[in-house]
Amino acid sequence: MLAAGFPDVVATTPYTLTPPWRDRLAQLHLNPEQLLFPQTPQAIAAIAHHCHTHGQTYRPCGAGTKLTWGGQGAALDYLLSTTALNGIIDHAVGDLTITVAAGATLAAVQAYLAPTGQFLPLDPSYPQDATLGGIVATGDAGSWRHRYGGLRDLLLGISFVRADGTAAKAGGRVVKNVAGYDLMKLLTGSFGTLATITELTFRTYPRPDLTTTQIYTGTREAIATAAGPLLKTAPVRWDLCNRELLKALGLPGDLGMIVEFAGIEATVAVQCRQGEAIAQAAGLTVIPREDHLWARVGEQLRPAGEAILGRFGVLPAALGELLTTAPPGTLALGHRQSGLGQFRCTHLPPLDQLRRFRRRCEQNQGFLTLLTAPPAIKAQFEPWGYPGNALGLMRAVKAQFDPQHILSPGIFVGNL
Repeated sequence: MLAAGFPDVVATTPYTLTPPWRDRLAQLHLNPEQLLFPQTPQAIAAIAHHCHTHGQTYRPCGAGTKLTWGGQGAALDYLLSTTALNGIIDHAVGDLTITVAAGATLAAVQAYLAPTGQFLPLDPSYPQDATLGGIVATGDAGSWRHRYGGLRDLLLGISFVRADGTAAKAGGRVVKNVAGYDLMKLLTGSFGTLATITELTFRTYPRPDLTTTQIYTGTREAIATAAGPLLKTAPVRWDLCNRELLKALGLPGDLGMIVEFAGIEATVAVQCRQGEAIAQAAGLTVIPREDHLWARVGEQLRPAGEAILGRFGVLPAALGELLTTAPPGTLALGHRQSGLGQFRCTHLPPLDQLRRFRRRCEQNQGFLTLLTAPPAIKAQFEPWGYPGNALGLMRAVKAQFDPQHILSPGIFVGNL
């Protein structure tokens, strides 16, 4: 067993494996002995060097909540969980930065930051369990991007272990840092195919005194009419949702617009009044406010059973039309300003419906990616469906970082 040869590495057995990991290993056709929990970055480097020397494959992960995302992948020799690397390394309160180990969960970091009046504006899938390393590796930012930007905007520094066991880092622990290559952007959303993330530095933000969510529903044309004036009210979150998602939330309407205002009480009150006036002038229905709506949206968009979970992107102007023409039984949410979104099919749709959905995205200069789906679906419907011309560049980057293709093989675009 590999773990026996390395200090600071914990392996599992059938008797010590917890139920969530048992299910996740079964999905990857792995045995408990193939799941390793390195306790230090040096232990990760030692395992990576061993695998590089012996031509063995391995895949890094955090809590394992997104192991089924992406391509089905090639056979693995080891799965490395970073959950034992979960400490707060540095928090510069005055500089609004925090450095954490990759296995720290977002929930734990938010709890640590709360007494200082700060937070990380991230709203990923599985927010209670997801680790920050896993969130960055899968590019899973969420709806806060409207005000605070995506992960690439929040990430200031990164430390990682390359496929051959070499430790490296980029960026730093200060906001104004221009040293070296911007590898933070490269590793964000790379699904663990280029390196194993060990440490991350983020920009934090002051936590608003008050947040209030409003929902406006109506026709696509009415929502388009309200969009311009509503932007001037400065919401911090601004998403569109389709009829199926509204129905799952117990709300009426064919198309919905969910906005969140944040700040001091007086400012939020003015924003809410302005938002309601704009919505009503455009012919939209204003739904009573609900404080926990975003959590309920996240719960509805998580995969369940054999359901299909995916991402899409289109030109922002085409988002409303795309949401209203999604396949039957598809819950969909999209960011109004970027056109990026996510969807969940409550039942397995015919493949021709998924193909039409993808074509509509591509016709609007976008994409559609399957994250979670039954293997039979992924075998017939290529998960990534990448329509661009950068695949050659991606392969060249992969060859530089992992020439033996031993790191998370076959789960990324182009079978990388």
